[in-house]
Amino acid sequence: MTAVGIVETSDESGTLHRAIDWKGAFWVASGVPALVLFSIGGVAGNVGALTFAVWALSMIMGFIQSFTYAEIAGLFPNKSGGASIYGAAAWVRYSKLIAPLSVWCNWFAWSPVLSLGCSIAAAYIINAYAPGPTADSSAVISWLAAHGASLAGSDADKTAAAIAAVTPSIRNWSLLSHHFGPMGFSLNAAFFIGAALMLMVFAIQHRGIMGTASVQKWIGLMVIVPMAIVGVVPIVTGQVHLSNFIPMLPLAASGAPDAGSWNLAGWTLTLGGMFIAAWSTYGFETAVCYTSEFRNPSTDTFKAIFYSGLLCLALFTLVPFAFQGVLGVSGMLAGPIGDGSGVAEALAGMVGGGRIVTGILVILMILALLLSIMTAMAGSSRTLYQGSVDGWLPRYLSHVNSHGAPTRAMWTDLLVNLAVLSIACADSASFFFILAVSNCGYIIFNFLNLNSGWIHRMDSGHVARPYRAPTWLLATGSVFAFINAAFMGAGAKVWNPMALWAGFITAALIIPVFLYRHYVQDGGKFPHEMLEDLHVGGPTAATEKRAGILPYLALIAGIAVVLIANAIFVV
Repeated sequence: MTAVGIVETSDESGTLHRAIDWKGAFWVASGVPALVLFSIGGVAGNVGALTFAVWALSMIMGFIQSFTYAEIAGLFPNKSGGASIYGAAAWVRYSKLIAPLSVWCNWFAWSPVLSLGCSIAAAYIINAYAPGPTADSSAVISWLAAHGASLAGSDADKTAAAIAAVTPSIRNWSLLSHHFGPMGFSLNAAFFIGAALMLMVFAIQHRGIMGTASVQKWIGLMVIVPMAIVGVVPIVTGQVHLSNFIPMLPLAASGAPDAGSWNLAGWTLTLGGMFIAAWSTYGFETAVCYTSEFRNPSTDTFKAIFYSGLLCLALFTLVPFAFQGVLGVSGMLAGPIGDGSGVAEALAGMVGGGRIVTGILVILMILALLLSIMTAMAGSSRTLYQGSVDGWLPRYLSHVNSHGAPTRAMWTDLLVNLAVLSIACADSASFFFILAVSNCGYIIFNFLNLNSGWIHRMDSGHVARPYRAPTWLLATGSVFAFINAAFMGAGAKVWNPMALWAGFITAALIIPVFLYRHYVQDGGKFPHEMLEDLHVGGPTAATEKRAGILPYLALIAGIAVVLIANAIFVV
């Protein structure tokens, strides 16, 4: 690559404000543990008795990887937007196209938390105020007593007719819906409730990072404590049965309670569970999205991600452990849990205390989802903002309001997610298709950024680091990058046959966007902000490639791992 050109830019609207310390970022990132609500049912439906093991192993991997992110974040005290921004600075020396891929994949991995979280929260609200009837509910029994004799067919057919007759109309109402390919869309009640929740979160975020952190601190306290209760109480009260953890075998088939074996299909389902769990357990790296908003980034950066990681390590192990220990495989595979809509009620029921306590805990789970949505909007909008400032994404995204909030990036997030919300609300297949595609982006980002750790060490090893990760942890993170690539290649197909290829296509969408920004808007030169923190002595030195061909070999090896795993592992 030739020398990197620089173009001067300015932002007339202001910049992000240095308004928080590591505790503020901790509270903003405190929504990450709620991501367990997104896929705990789906993971259980594919791995069965391995559910807890999958979540625990995935969380341990995420915690180890975070030390690499903590080191590279410390190199860029004036940049916001998270690890993808810091990783892009390593890859830009080797390819102008690989660097924006990191930023883009991080954004389309994190941004759907808004739509997916709102769809689940809307389902919880509908379940609370218009619950779906079951076969043994009084409404169904009464309807059968009045109309059953006049119906033809089996008892199962009559029960199905009764359930359909007494189901609240709001659960089936839709203004517009359609199905196409691997997914559909629906402007149903869940969509409109979810859209209202999303707009509420947008209004809070509009106040800037200080206001966001203040609100999330109080919501976080109302959410983290109940989630800890859900994880601890069943253990203390003896509801956890160790028999629910054995035999340690994958399921014979997705959604079926029968234990399988460690054959090719079993390994594929297990890798599919590791793939989708990573989307949740690795997410606390968002704590380093706010480096340029820290009052003291040299110390706050490491503390933010480390303590956020400890919180997630506790909750991502406790909650799945209690979940599996109480419900067992058959309980975890119940329909409302598998599609995510019944997870909150199931977790609340594990604590006991009757309808009132269950109702309170369901409300707190809704708050937990809102917390995760706020975390995602704060992080993903700053990724768009910094990506624009650094020359990867369109210029209009670099606007900041008087509160220091990147409002144009937030509006972009909002509008994109309203469209995605209509898909997520269609059915569970569409929900998990979006989740799998977004996680393909997350694994691509993860691969590039874990490898950026050793690239930064080789190219900028002389630069003082506020935190320097032990070399063995940095190396372990690099190994995990390839293991995660195998998870994606083998596991994406578990959720949808087209998920992996759709993920690749979505990742490739950044190419025309970047080419327009870089060559049309900026004339082939980067803004000075992109290189100002590289500490390597100017534009010419910034292009020195001390790692030689190693980054290119890592890319080739990563692609090979994905394709080989995809070819070998089949259900």
